[in-house]
Amino acid sequence: MAWKPADIADQSGRTFVITGANGGLGAETTKVLAAKGATVIMACRNAEKAQPVADKIDGDVRVATLDLADLASVRAFADKQGDFDVLVNNAGLMNIPFSRTKDGFETQFGVNHLGHFVLTGLLLDRISDRVVTLASIAHKQTPKLWVDDLNYENRRYQRNLAYAQAKLSNLMFGRELQRRLTEAGSAKKSYVVHPGVSATDLFSKTETPLDLVSKPFIRLIGHAPAKAAHSTLFAATEPDADPTTYWGPNRLMQSQGPVEACPSSKISRDPELLAKLWIESERLTGFSYKGL
Repeated sequence: MAWKPADIADQSGRTFVITGANGGLGAETTKVLAAKGATVIMACRNAEKAQPVADKIDGDVRVATLDLADLASVRAFADKQGDFDVLVNNAGLMNIPFSRTKDGFETQFGVNHLGHFVLTGLLLDRISDRVVTLASIAHKQTPKLWVDDLNYENRRYQRNLAYAQAKLSNLMFGRELQRRLTEAGSAKKSYVVHPGVSATDLFSKTETPLDLVSKPFIRLIGHAPAKAAHSTLFAATEPDADPTTYWGPNRLMQSQGPVEACPSSKISRDPELLAKLWIESERLTGFSYKGL
């Protein structure tokens, strides 16, 4: 029988930090966890916009400011956090025009991967249970990972390729984090999931004519945000879930369906490349993980 949110045990006494929780999958994840008794910290770039969303959710839901495009904001957020149970790296940008973050990173790579890379490292000693990082089926859409030019200094920007690189990096980071945690003898776990395809606001921020037509099309092939959040919820709450498995829907080319073990690209499983991405992420951000 397929896993469903009704299978989630009572989460009273547990605290979850969810990035980008003011809409889409993050908001859906927040609703379910709060309904199960958890305390949820919605870590969002714009707290004023996030607060009305939080106000409509029953339960212990709190809003905190976190701008993943600014590492100073990431550090300020981390400084204010106490001990908690689960970090969900949910926030992301997709197929946007070229820009750079406050720290000079290509924005999709900077927000989707590097911001979460530093955030996770800063919070790791306060996380008691696990980290869940959202990747995407789009990780398969890049032929390689340009480790020598992740920041688009020496190649032409292609928004869809930049998004694929960023989500591939999410997947590789989550896997490498799990490997390092195991090697260090830590009981903490790192999960990577994908949500399939869902008509969230990600599909309306590309600043192209596709913004007008993408959501109706996506609704035809994907599933509702509430169902797309199942893989996140599963990995965040299922006690015995295997952290070495890539979890998500498998039906209709992985665009929809129940949570299952999923295949991923050969690149995403390359141990040497995983290590190189980690080293380069440390170099770019100036942040090194302690003890891993």
